[in-house]
Amino acid sequence: MKKRVLKSLPFTQLTMFKIANRRGYAAMCRNNLTEGRTPYQAFARMNKALKRKGCVLKASSSSAIGKRVKKKI
Repeated sequence: MKKRVLKSLPFTQLTMFKIANRRGYAAMCRNNLTEGRTPYQAFARMNKALKRKGCVLKASSSSAIGKRVKKKI
């Protein structure tokens, strides 16, 4: 079986924010929305969702993920 090549997406396409009226964070990218208790968990779930579509996000470090978080939306 041939391995699928994953298209690398720029980290700037990811939008992360603190969810108002709930516990946790959300990540949005390419018509996918995922939630997690921490920014890193939301990012990991987003990567899993994007892998199903043949894409992957690469972050330089876990602190870079935390810096992408916007205020409550």
